[in-house]
Amino acid sequence: MIPLKDNIPSRRFPIVTVLIILLNTTVWLYEVSLGPYMDNLIFALGVTPAELNHYSLGGQLILLTTAMFLHGSWLHFLGNMLYLWIFGDNVEDRLGRPRFLLFYLLTGYIATLAHVMSDPSSTSPLIGASGAIAGVLGGYLILFPHARVLTLIPIFIFIQIIHIPALYFLGLWFLLQIFSQTFNMQGVQSVAFLAHIGGFVAGALLVKLFQKYRY
Repeated sequence: MIPLKDNIPSRRFPIVTVLIILLNTTVWLYEVSLGPYMDNLIFALGVTPAELNHYSLGGQLILLTTAMFLHGSWLHFLGNMLYLWIFGDNVEDRLGRPRFLLFYLLTGYIATLAHVMSDPSSTSPLIGASGAIAGVLGGYLILFPHARVLTLIPIFIFIQIIHIPALYFLGLWFLLQIFSQTFNMQGVQSVAFLAHIGGFVAGALLVKLFQKYRY
């Protein structure tokens, strides 16, 4: 399922969401420019669970942050930015700009730590905005459960575009993460599904604490 847009208009320009997208874009283009040396950057600034305890608390926080702005492929990067663009503006609108930025970073940290705790001996670096964006999705589900998401659904050679209630769209997305995590526990994972799960749950639980009640 590919979200195209939702039916909730933002009341003001989502400057934090746009800035996060621009920062991710800048970092990704820099990664691409490195060619075969891109892996060196990923290992240096990503979160490797087996090595995280070797850093000071400040060093750990830096890595938890830098890892959220690195990606491993065009599909990884474009998919994350699409989801952030579709759902981030409304959550930012409801929380307010400073709170949204803090919410985004905090749920991203929680998502990464969920992955680290699930496999603390892993020597594979974790990168990507997926955990933080999962937090945004969890927050969106709580704030806008009755929104409708215009969704592109490819079915073999056919393409269908339909409106799906956010409750169903995001609920199915979350169930797919659980399903994928369950059936990949015995193998080497290229996608950190538990980070997605942790970020989504954190976003759903924390969003009301960040919500801006005065408009």
